[in-house]
Amino acid sequence: MSHVMNTYARQSVAFVRGEGVWLWDEEGRKYLDALAGIAVNTLGYGHPKFTRALSARIASGVIHTSNLWRIPDQEAAADRVAEITGLEEVFFCNSGLEANECAIKLARKYGHERGIAEPAIVVMEKAFHGRSLATLSATGSRKVQAGFEPLVSGFVRVPLNDLEAVCQVAEHNKNVVAVFIEPIQGEGGINVSRLEYLRGLYELCQRKQWLFMSDEVQCGLGRTGKWFVYQHAGFLPDVVPLAKGLGSGIPVGACVVGGRAKGVFKPGNHGSTFGGNPLAMTAVRTTIDVIKEDGLMQNAERVGAVIRNGLAEACGGPGVTEVRGMGLMIGVELDRACGDLVREALAAGLVINVTADNVVRMLPPLVMNEAEGRMVVERLAPLVKRFLEKRVAA
Repeated sequence: MSHVMNTYARQSVAFVRGEGVWLWDEEGRKYLDALAGIAVNTLGYGHPKFTRALSARIASGVIHTSNLWRIPDQEAAADRVAEITGLEEVFFCNSGLEANECAIKLARKYGHERGIAEPAIVVMEKAFHGRSLATLSATGSRKVQAGFEPLVSGFVRVPLNDLEAVCQVAEHNKNVVAVFIEPIQGEGGINVSRLEYLRGLYELCQRKQWLFMSDEVQCGLGRTGKWFVYQHAGFLPDVVPLAKGLGSGIPVGACVVGGRAKGVFKPGNHGSTFGGNPLAMTAVRTTIDVIKEDGLMQNAERVGAVIRNGLAEACGGPGVTEVRGMGLMIGVELDRACGDLVREALAAGLVINVTADNVVRMLPPLVMNEAEGRMVVERLAPLVKRFLEKRVAA
């Protein structure tokens, strides 16, 4: 009997070895990974540059010193994150939840500095920002919130891609200080914000002097063909929380700020014991360098198109509502619950996920090549078709 707390409905498979985009279980069975540990393993498994860098850092004997001292690796990682985001200040933490919690605190402090006693943040339906009390309150899922009331106040919820709803909030709520949005909702079902909607939101934030906070924890770090989704829309947000793929498997998060948010936090306003430790910073630095050196953003765009187009062609028809996404962030929405597909895919040697009950979610490592992308289609499409036919027959 395991003493691990029962908070996950785990599959019984255990992966013990990995190479590139391939995983092996305890029995020696081989799987094509189209999930990357939920958008975490950016460089796949056993990437030689990543392995060398982490091994050297561990061999140095210094993997933690604390933020009481200068950490040169942290300074180097912050420079790289500032360069790719276009923003100016980087706070390192350990997870996406912490990066989002930091963003919420920062927005509230920004509001108080402007004389707003009860700052409010506009958030989206179907959003997922984390499971702490503040971030689950910002999250648009009753399933995540149920049983943890009272929720943290100060969030105003609107539908995604509905600019008029945000304009109405702006007209009637003088306490709003920020808009907080996942430009592509991951847990919510790979729901993609229209670029003109993002631009409209940004213009509204400019007019109202609100912070634009772009939660790129799941969709950022080159996954969509650019470093971040807001770069597709052509503007700079004020706050960008990051995590997941930032350390290619080493736990790390970052809250990156610029514009109106720059300088809001002063010494003593926020902190993290483990945040910015040398091991995690080596992972951040190496991940960003390899994405650049190996052309992985262009690769994500190319291979993502292979998978999306292949699935649209092979699965298009009754039962498949939509194949959507950007780059290597892909959702296949069915017209019915399809959680059984996770187990069926494992049996076929493919690692996927189902989110929002009826959306097959794929977030492959950015190192996946076109041949492997075609293999994803070849393994998944027949399963989807058989699943839909089986339900029709039933």
